[in-house]
Amino acid sequence: MLRKIISITGKSGLFKIISHSANRLIVEGLSDGRRFPVSARDRIISLGDIAMYTEGDDKPLGEILDLLYARQEGKPVDDGIIGDNEACATLFAEVLPDYDRDRVYPTDIKKLFVWYNMLIGSGFTRFTEEKEEEK
Repeated sequence: MLRKIISITGKSGLFKIISHSANRLIVEGLSDGRRFPVSARDRIISLGDIAMYTEGDDKPLGEILDLLYARQEGKPVDDGIIGDNEACATLFAEVLPDYDRDRVYPTDIKKLFVWYNMLIGSGFTRFTEEKEEEK
């Protein structure tokens, strides 16, 4: 699900991949719905490829967003929390208690919360693919 949502270096916001060819993507901004091409030279990253450091194995971003969604009961993270490093760290520790405090920076946590707010503002309620039950 998050594989089709990308971040583009130098552009604010998140973008949904609409179409792709060999040398470019057509993306749509989640916040404004504006479509535009992205060339192969632009630096992009899929949210599905991002993970955060924990004391054990790295945790995929989708799983963290699902945990945050459950903790927030589907509501956005308050802007007052996003503006305060200590409040961000406290909330993030409630969501992911074993995160690596040496390698996950306050800016990483803030970006996660901003992305979460954008995604739920765009109608997302699940961030990981549900695994089919084996019969």
